[in-house]
Amino acid sequence: MTAHTEDPQGTDGPAAPPSPATGPRALARRRRRASAARFWHRYRTHRSGLLGLAVLALCALLALSAPWTVGEEVRSVTRATGGPMEGPSARFWLGTDQFGRDLWGLLVWGARVSLLVGLLAAVLSVAIGALVGITAGHFGGWYGTLAMRVTDWFLVMPTLVLAIALATVLSRSLGTVVLAIGVTTWPTTARLVRAQTLAVESRPYIERARALGGGHRHVMTRHVLPNVLPLVLAQTTLGISAAILAEATLAFLGLGDPTVTSWGGMLQDAREAGAVSAGHWWYLVPPGAAIATVALAFTLCGRAVESVLNPRLGTSG
Repeated sequence: MTAHTEDPQGTDGPAAPPSPATGPRALARRRRRASAARFWHRYRTHRSGLLGLAVLALCALLALSAPWTVGEEVRSVTRATGGPMEGPSARFWLGTDQFGRDLWGLLVWGARVSLLVGLLAAVLSVAIGALVGITAGHFGGWYGTLAMRVTDWFLVMPTLVLAIALATVLSRSLGTVVLAIGVTTWPTTARLVRAQTLAVESRPYIERARALGGGHRHVMTRHVLPNVLPLVLAQTTLGISAAILAEATLAFLGLGDPTVTSWGGMLQDAREAGAVSAGHWWYLVPPGAAIATVALAFTLCGRAVESVLNPRLGTSG
């Protein structure tokens, strides 16, 4: 017969380690999912934002499916299947260009380049502006003054002129177009981010973080950056439409990459082919309408995002 012994520490035993479902990472993931759900719930109340998002989703779907829906041969001059400057028909929905290529296929392929360049240029522009704005607002002093004077210089200079000058000096490629747009359109973001940084750093918890030993990197990455990210996101969405228009302008002026198909490049080809004087509207209207539609869609999405992140700007529209 064995004796029963009791645990001197009680019946609870040692504390169990936190399970993965209740750990810090799981809690952080749940908070992010809840925040995303709240964002989407409020975004859905903006009818214009939903319209813009639907248009962008359709354009992205067409652009991604271009290799399978229209084929790569549509861009080849030697493999053109139509006659020069044919009008819209059942075979060619938007007509053909001066080489007999299907304009609908070229329009779909052009969406890939225009959307990609617009996105990359906007991200580069906002990244530069956010970096300059956060550091200028945080450090201040002579660095902040110098950074803002450089920003003011870029603000008063015509952006398009600077982009044209940069695109002329460098080689003609998509990277050059992205760089030319990105490094000339960041000052507005820098000004907005600096103002937001100054507002954040005037709050009491920033003083507490510094009193507890938080350095510059800790304050900027853990406190300032999360508070300016909504502004950066809204600026990125709004900046894509401006970047698409800038890319189309550079391509129309002959400063884009001649080896790729873009909407601005299609307008340049139409001008060189004499479509304006000949009255071949089907060569001019589709790429111009596509540029205007996508730019408007991004603007609608950007305004909706801005209103969701800052409810004081207005109500649903």
